[in-house]
Amino acid sequence: MTEGLADPLGRPTEALANLYGAWSDGGAGLLLSGNIQVDGDHLERPGNVIIQGEPDAELRAALAQWAAAATRNGNHFWAQISHAGRQTQKNVNPSPKAPSAVKVKLPGGQFGMPQPLEIAEIEDIVQRFAIAAKAVVAAGFTGVQVHGAHGYLVSQFLSPRSNQRTDIYGGSLENRARLLLQIVSAVRAAIGPQVPLAVKLNSADFQKGGFDFEDSQQVVQWLEQAGVDLVEISGGTYEQPKLLGVQGIEAEEKQHVAESTAKREAYFVDFALAMQEKVNIPLMVTGGFRQRAVMERAIESGSADMVGLGRPLCLVPDAPARLLDGEEELERFEDSVALLPGWLQFLNRSNAMRSLSAFSLQYWYYCQLEEIGRNGKADRGLSVLAASKRILVQQSRWLRQRRKLQGQAATALPA
Repeated sequence: MTEGLADPLGRPTEALANLYGAWSDGGAGLLLSGNIQVDGDHLERPGNVIIQGEPDAELRAALAQWAAAATRNGNHFWAQISHAGRQTQKNVNPSPKAPSAVKVKLPGGQFGMPQPLEIAEIEDIVQRFAIAAKAVVAAGFTGVQVHGAHGYLVSQFLSPRSNQRTDIYGGSLENRARLLLQIVSAVRAAIGPQVPLAVKLNSADFQKGGFDFEDSQQVVQWLEQAGVDLVEISGGTYEQPKLLGVQGIEAEEKQHVAESTAKREAYFVDFALAMQEKVNIPLMVTGGFRQRAVMERAIESGSADMVGLGRPLCLVPDAPARLLDGEEELERFEDSVALLPGWLQFLNRSNAMRSLSAFSLQYWYYCQLEEIGRNGKADRGLSVLAASKRILVQQSRWLRQRRKLQGQAATALPA
């Protein structure tokens, strides 16, 4: 659900406010923003909103406009705060910072070799999360979510595959979870005890030697002790994009969790149910939900306290209202939209093509968010190929404009 609708300085735009206004009108009880980055050199994608340090007057005003639009129907709006770490594209930063010098293993060379973070840099990142959290709450956001999933920086620290450190941030799970718990503590201190604080966490990375479900259960127990109000259960990384419901570049590492028939649609519902046996903290499950009956069963069975919707709202902003009005099932657009026509689907057997197809489909959804923000409605007739070309051109232009503005700012500084 990353939007890519910030201006080249990382400020929310009118299109971004329009998009969230449409979602607010659409009946959701809680909206979560896409990645808000704490470091402009470590973006999840060009077009992210960026809060790196105390915001100036223009950024404060843009954040306030965004928050006002996103809460106009009386719903909550929480800011998802993140740092991409090694999952920063090479065109943004060819040498991103990460826990260790372990490169993202995806075909195509999109990601550079990361540099291990120094202790002082880690401590600075903790403060960046706190500053961003305080800024969004001051702007009118009603809560904060720390992004600790999907292979971004916090998730990288949690995984022994990407975290090979030998200091206090590496080795044992307690050490690997240190960054997350320090961020949670700093954010809570910044926003106070009354503002909701959530964490998005992988149920597992689904990679051999990675962050597994037993690790996740323990981390959620620590988050409960730290006073977190909600944990959103997800899973996967760029290398193993379980969150998208597709197979990654390697065999999926199975987890020791009993599977139900609901898992066919709700990817992480069984993990949440097993998690409930260990913790007493509200859990949110996102990923794959389309049928109202499955959502209702997830709540009634105790598997989840909240159901999250993503892709359906990329084309149908009022999907929550439709479900509440009795609609039985939301459309699964990815079943009918693909980069390759049916007779060429066999090409997806290769790792490179499977990865390209997954990213291309994401670009199609990105374009739908832009269409709603700029034109008020999605464009179902847009092809995946056309969407991919459009996003790649836009991202390249955005980066050029950003670097030009940064150069002008550097030139304007006194000698």
